Amino acid sequence: MPVPASWRIALPHTAAAVPIARALIRTALAEIEVSADSDTAELLTAELVANAVEHTSGESPIELVVELLATGCQVEVHDGDPAPPGVWPRPGQGPAPDVWRENGRGLLLIRALSSACGHRLTDAGKAVWFTLPSRNC
Repeated sequence: MPVPASWRIALPHTAAAVPIARALIRTALAEIEVSADSDTAELLTAELVANAVEHTSGESPIELVVELLATGCQVEVHDGDPAPPGVWPRPGQGPAPDVWRENGRGLLLIRALSSACGHRLTDAGKAVWFTLPSRNC
């Protein structure tokens, strides 16, 4: 059984944060034997980071927190804006996303592909998170 571990890293408040976050989550999950699905983790992490860059202002870094557990992983993205991330739509409920838009599906993807997701206030703003189970759970 792998030893639980966590990483916390500041990312630039620019679009460059997205590929950095993707590489970090893939590397972190490769470190443990019983990992969550790295492709899904990479996709959902990229969505959270891209949302933080696009929907928050300021020069403050965005923080990526990855916690690896025997039961899977939890990923959080911290930003300086305390406003909630928007509506967490449930798959099949509400209006369908516009298929011609290039954005607007991130939170739907996170809800559909994660085992749990949400947000919480922090001293500096908010953390938006998701969890993925281990592939062996």
